[in-house]
Amino acid sequence: MRGGKKYRSAIATYDRQQMYSTEEAVGMVKQLAFAKFDETVELSMNLNLKKSATVRDTLVLPNQFSAEKKILVFAKGEKADEARDAGATYVGDDDLIEKIKGGWLDFDVAVATPDMMKDVGRLGPILGRRGLMPNPKTQTVTFNIKAALDELRKGRVEFRSDKTGVVHLAVGKVSMEPASIAENIDIVISEVEKRRPADTKGDFIRTIAVSSTMGPGVKVATESE
Repeated sequence: MRGGKKYRSAIATYDRQQMYSTEEAVGMVKQLAFAKFDETVELSMNLNLKKSATVRDTLVLPNQFSAEKKILVFAKGEKADEARDAGATYVGDDDLIEKIKGGWLDFDVAVATPDMMKDVGRLGPILGRRGLMPNPKTQTVTFNIKAALDELRKGRVEFRSDKTGVVHLAVGKVSMEPASIAENIDIVISEVEKRRPADTKGDFIRTIAVSSTMGPGVKVATESE
């Protein structure tokens, strides 16, 4: 069985098969959290997807919980000036590309103007493995630098199904009010549901679970249950 004594003690206090409303599930997660640090609340959704299908998009969560992100912008000329004025942590072009090639990765998200992507693309093996590669689908390849940075600061996050059809992302901290975490979860569920492929038969969202970083999962009732 996963985990140590505290984990086993936590799962012994509730019915792991019971379904809860979103806010009830969050309340359970807060009760079951046992780590000494402020654990992250994580949402996992198992989707009914064909092997070739992927659900992916970005959204801004209404209730923020992350520390301020270090944003790097690949841009030249006026767009570089726009990035600096908008408060980007790092701005540059070839200089940053060479620095990253040398192993430097002290940033949380990268944005690039479209004209930079030919050069930035050479960083694919480095940035791609870490989920840092700018991508039009996540609105991180754009000429509208100021708007992109504003949304990233507000807490824009990406959700993406993996090869097994699971969407997994952070939605809050254990220290937050349950209603705030629940609101973030409901927004994610709603946005994922909107991306249901037209050819999906039956329930699109198979299961939903919420947990803290160290704690056990609590099942959330789907609309069909």
